[in-house]
Amino acid sequence: MSPLISAEEKLNERIKELTCLYTVSSYIANCNLDDLHPTLKAISRSLQGAVLYSEDASVEIKVEEALFFAGKKSEDQVFIVSAIKAFNIPIGSIKVGYLKSKFSANTFLNEEKQLLNKVASEIGNLIERKQIIEKEAMSRRQIERADRLSILGEITAGIAHELNTPLANILGYSELLKDQFEGDKTAINDLDKIMNSAIYSREVVKKLMFFSCDMPQQMALTNITPIIKDAISLLKPNFSKKHIVCNVDIEDAQIPFRVDAIQLTQVIFNLVINAIYFSPERGLINVEVIQNATQIIIEISDEGSGINPEKGENIFNPFFTTKPVGEGSGLGLSVVHGIVKSHKGSIKHRPNSPKGTIFTISFPKN
Repeated sequence: MSPLISAEEKLNERIKELTCLYTVSSYIANCNLDDLHPTLKAISRSLQGAVLYSEDASVEIKVEEALFFAGKKSEDQVFIVSAIKAFNIPIGSIKVGYLKSKFSANTFLNEEKQLLNKVASEIGNLIERKQIIEKEAMSRRQIERADRLSILGEITAGIAHELNTPLANILGYSELLKDQFEGDKTAINDLDKIMNSAIYSREVVKKLMFFSCDMPQQMALTNITPIIKDAISLLKPNFSKKHIVCNVDIEDAQIPFRVDAIQLTQVIFNLVINAIYFSPERGLINVEVIQNATQIIIEISDEGSGINPEKGENIFNPFFTTKPVGEGSGLGLSVVHGIVKSHKGSIKHRPNSPKGTIFTISFPKN
């Protein structure tokens, strides 16, 4: 049963509880949704002051992985607790406690239990509001990205088509001129430079066409294990140049998947060549391929400098690159992203431990 207190004490306690509720509502109304820690810390202090024996009380608010404390800490306590829920899913709790040596479970007033439930509900509503705003912001970014990519896809498809003909002419006429200047080494060297530049430009055009999904896919049910191994074997000179070790771990010799083999080769090639570029001398690159009943998962990890979190959202955008000017077109990862999406897959990245990046590609089997 609750402790015996006078009518005046009950009134004072009620005033404290109402003041606490008002204060908590004020904190929540004016909080910074990007950083809830100061607000939750202030609420814990306010709750401590609202209970009957506030000087002996401790308040613990736990929200997901964050913990906020006010009052006297003790392992041996009697306490009341209320769950914090967001969209009816438990995400934390509020606990108010007293020393077991001085108080019993009957010390807590019914009104204090109700107060705790109300504050827990207010915090839950705050978390819900934060999650809704974050989801809306994420949806807006996804829509804006989709719009940008759609417009850019149309533009790049047009550019690619317009460039193909003049590039073919440059290569064709350069070949004819080489026959005419067969004995002139200087002219031949200059024509080779022209042709190499035209070939490089043609490869950029191909990437633009891949990005704009203007290249027809040749989908076929294929064992992708040799495709992945062959793509990596093409890069042996690149590994040797930086003394990089590449471990390839493919669980099954047979991994059937309906895929465009050339495009899958390009995906593996681009991701591994990026890993080589950012890896230190004598670094380690791991390529792991596993399958289960519903998915094929490809992971490529390196020990490079990693991806700056501020730039993480942009790395799949076309023409975005962290490489120095002249060392990257910014199309490699956007092409990879486009190919993976066209195969109904997904690609994500996360930090490697202790350093570097891990790219994970997931393809659905059905």
